[in-house]
Amino acid sequence: MRRNWLHKGMLVLLACTLFAGCASRPAQEKEQKSSLKIMFWDERYFFQEYGDLFAIGHPNIDIEVVSTNKIYNNSNGEQIDYEKAFAKFVEEEQPDVILLDSSNYDKFVTDGKLMELDTLIERDKYDTETIYPALIEMLKEKGGGKLYGLSPNFNGTAIFYNADLFAKYGIEVPHDGMTWQELLDLARRFPTEGDKDTRVYGFGSQYGMSMENLASSIASAQGLQFLNPDTMKVTINTDSWKQAYKLAMDAVDSKAVYIPEGNGFQGGTMEEYYKSQLFVMGRMAMAVESIYMLQDLKQAQDSLKDYKPFQLGVAAGPVDPSDPQTSRNINFNEIFAIRANSPNADAAWEFIKFINSEEFARVKSRTMNNGLLSRMGIAKDYNGVNLEAFYKLKPKVDQNANRSYEKIPNDFYMQYQPVLDRELKLAQEKKKSIDEALQTVQEEAQALLDKAVKDEAAKKSSGESADAGTSGGAVVVESGTSDDAANTSGNASE
Repeated sequence: MRRNWLHKGMLVLLACTLFAGCASRPAQEKEQKSSLKIMFWDERYFFQEYGDLFAIGHPNIDIEVVSTNKIYNNSNGEQIDYEKAFAKFVEEEQPDVILLDSSNYDKFVTDGKLMELDTLIERDKYDTETIYPALIEMLKEKGGGKLYGLSPNFNGTAIFYNADLFAKYGIEVPHDGMTWQELLDLARRFPTEGDKDTRVYGFGSQYGMSMENLASSIASAQGLQFLNPDTMKVTINTDSWKQAYKLAMDAVDSKAVYIPEGNGFQGGTMEEYYKSQLFVMGRMAMAVESIYMLQDLKQAQDSLKDYKPFQLGVAAGPVDPSDPQTSRNINFNEIFAIRANSPNADAAWEFIKFINSEEFARVKSRTMNNGLLSRMGIAKDYNGVNLEAFYKLKPKVDQNANRSYEKIPNDFYMQYQPVLDRELKLAQEKKKSIDEALQTVQEEAQALLDKAVKDEAAKKSSGESADAGTSGGAVVVESGTSDDAANTSGNASE
């Protein structure tokens, strides 16, 4: 990939400073060339984040990037089974380094498609002690006690709070491990008087909030799902979902939660954008956001002349009350692994070692553009804000999180949303109870799902699908409401 000379010059200077000895390699090593095929989302982004720095420190390894965008480009706009398409992509491209995430890593381990890393780590005495322990624990658990991949970064959310507002109103600040119930109860303690342009709010979201997405966030923390793709049953009419929606509606009715008018910010100047972000502007007590909130706060402070900074705090959570030590909002989207029987395993291991090293983490800690660093102790804070809260909870990956939602027809989702919107509106207007609204959603959605599945099967049998008669049609099931037992068995991280 081509880069401008200034960018290259800075990378060379930085790399040689960090990786001492890069100019004094033995002549024999310089002559030995090897190639490496790496699987990634996008070639340009790969070199920006990883490839350029790696190439400077490893000039004898030529990198070829195979982009997973090819999976979608070959679909011709048709709905695909991504799990099968992904496996086919790996089989055809034969990358040396495979890019996985927390949802498909264990399947590749089980299928014997990855190389074990433990022997390589032991051979090179590679330090993994300062890598986020919960990550190593999760990867080993999914690998049957062995390590088959590493991830240099991860994404997670936490409770951000304006400590100045809490002090002003004499309210105790949030603590680690709060549940959604506790968080929203705390939000209701803030005053609700004042006009929409000046008043403060107890809770809200950076990009707007509604009763539906608040309820979805509450449900997500508990691993609830509104349908089970294994049984083709809609699972929203349960006690757990009812409690989530009632908690959300009570919070919205209390006026403690900020609900923007219309669709929120619809364009304008940078100043207008930041002023639409109430937490950034000091008018919201709490928000559950990712580390990118810290970047927004810094950019607002740098961009707005009249910006008034405030004392910021971060707490771990919200959590599932039944499992307060974990979080389902911790995601590992870039797990790098070596393909079993790769002819370039040594070069692949050099790459994985490099992007998970302390030296590499030091470079990336300056921007944090790709999320939180798995290598701990490097970026302890960002713009003066301690990042410890992001590392306190363990990632919770449900056993059935790998379910294939690709087999749910797209038509169903388009038809389901208007039904949900209609019933929630009736509930908010007090024309229906939450129980009545969700019962209607359950019944109508199940009928829509059954019809969508039947129509999909009919298309395949009539020859409109290229693999008619070979891939098998979807199973048509009878409609019916589910109970909490069905919902529990169908829990999945959203």
